[in-house]
This record gives sequence, structure tokens and C-alpha cells, in this order.
Amino acid sequence: MQFVLSNLVWIILVLIAAWLILTYNSLVRTRNRVKEGWSDIEVQLKRRYDLIPNLVNTVKGYMTHEKDVFEKVTNARARALGAQTKQEKAGAEGELTNTLKTLFAVAENYPELKANVNFLELQREVSDTENKIQAARRFYNGMVLNLNTKVQVFPTNLIAQLLGFKSEEFFKAEEDEKETVKVEF
Repeated sequence: MQFVLSNLVWIILVLIAAWLILTYNSLVRTRNRVKEGWSDIEVQLKRRYDLIPNLVNTVKGYMTHEKDVFEKVTNARARALGAQTKQEKAGAEGELTNTLKTLFAVAENYPELKANVNFLELQREVSDTENKIQAARRFYNGMVLNLNTKVQVFPTNLIAQLLGFKSEEFFKAEEDEKETVKVEF
């Protein structure tokens, strides 16, 4: 009888240890996926930052009366590059997205610009990059949802709290990014 009881205790201890190991590994894997998602966003944002000076230079020759649009794009890019936290970056990115939308909307009034091969290629590249940024944001937010769920549900939350795992913030669109861009001439 004692032999059976002793084996039962060992089996229970092994099962608990296995569960702890699997839970820990799952938390680490999910946290790493969140980091990967954030890195993907940053890669696409860098790509967009690199395209903007070329776009502005291409457009400048055609749009001589739109100096304020160029300044807004340049300032928004500088703020986005200087953002430190995820929330600052999200806000700066919303502003940059809106200024780019304004630039493209204003460009519609310049037929010669719309026919320029360099402008069309840059416009396509920026549009492609915006799509990739959106996909990276969705991936990141999906991974944040997974991590936050694991960190908050019982009994995984006990292990997460004990080992210092924390919830992450979602990458949210700013309120002004959700609005339609207004173009004034």
C-alpha cells in the first residue's frame, strides 16, 4: 500500500513539474512572439521613413505652393523617428500617416506629377509599406492578446506573476488616424 502511495505522489509531482515547465515555455514563446511582432512593425516603419525623403524631393519640384505640406510631413517623420515608447510611436505614426495621406491628396491636383514614373513608383512603395505596417500591427496585436490572456487567466497567471511576466499594450490607432483627412486649398 505504501509503495502504491509513494508512486502516486511521484507521479503527481512529475505531472506538476511537467505542467510548470510547459506553462513557462509557453509564456516565453508567446513573449518572444510579441517581441517579434514589435520588431516587424519597426522594420516596416523604417522602410517608410526611408521612402519619405525621396517622395518629398520628387514632389517638391511639382508642388511649389505646398510648402506647409512638406513641412508637416518632415516634422511628422522627425517625431516618429524620435518616439521612444510604444505609445509615443503609435501617436507619431498616426500623425505621419495622416500627413502622407494629405500629401497624396494634394498631389491629385498636379497632373504632371501623377504622370511622373518616380512619383508613381514611390506612391506604390509607400502604399505597399502601409499595407505591411497594418499586417505587422495585426500580428503584434494578436500576439499581445495571446500573451495577455495567458498572463491573466488562472492558473497560468500564478506562474506568470511569480516569474515576472507582464501584460503588454496593444498598438492602437490614434483618434485622429481614424478620421478622414481634410485637404484645404
